[in-house]
Amino acid sequence: MSTLATTLKRGLAVGAVALAAVSLQPAGASASPTPVVGGTRAAQGEFPFMVRLSMGCGGALYTQQIVLTAAHCVNGSGNNTSITATAGVVDLQSSSAIKVKSTKVLQAPGYNGQGKDWALIKLAKPINLPTLKIADTKAYDSGTFTVAGWGAAREGGAQQRYLLKATVPFVSDAACQAAYGDSLVPSDEICAGYDQGGTDTCQGDSGGPMFRRDDTNAWIQVGIVSWGEGCARAGYPGVYSEVSTFAADIRNAAAGL
Repeated sequence: MSTLATTLKRGLAVGAVALAAVSLQPAGASASPTPVVGGTRAAQGEFPFMVRLSMGCGGALYTQQIVLTAAHCVNGSGNNTSITATAGVVDLQSSSAIKVKSTKVLQAPGYNGQGKDWALIKLAKPINLPTLKIADTKAYDSGTFTVAGWGAAREGGAQQRYLLKATVPFVSDAACQAAYGDSLVPSDEICAGYDQGGTDTCQGDSGGPMFRRDDTNAWIQVGIVSWGEGCARAGYPGVYSEVSTFAADIRNAAAGL
């Protein structure tokens, strides 16, 4: 892809259009025709750290009172009580859903629409659910990743009621740049997807986590759904904010939120 204008954000907030199966930022993508483009429905409790945000994005519990999401899903930093976080369920219409309002938002310093696509949302009270630890080294920035979200199951499709999941393989910076050219920020971003397409994040998945197992078999977050060209298109992997690059910044920001 050669220009940001032809890519779409994978979230629905702040004028952005979310990505395909599970990627966010300039290009739009959608979840699979089956859950998450090319995915399946997640089981209740399978990914307890997943959060749905009322502006149409995803996120993960960084702490029980702070959600890690994408910068393009929010509009600047400061006090903000307009966002509702829904957690604890795969079915957004479940009566068991935990809903908590935001109090503050911190958008990545220096975010300008390209790279640095992370943000933190502080909640009014803690949510008593497991959190998702973040990768602070590049040791896990390869292999096969899991993505999940309530975004569209196909490009241009509607948001989903049930949480969908899929697995996508790592794509090298060189291969990703061959698709996106200068739109990609290799130092900030990590790509994942299949050459033939078919599985990806999509609109409404922005801000959600891309994660894998670490050496203790625990889930660890390596990416944040950011952007992509459409959803699950052949030759266009999903693009994610590379969490290990920003781990120290995220920790410092969370400590002062």
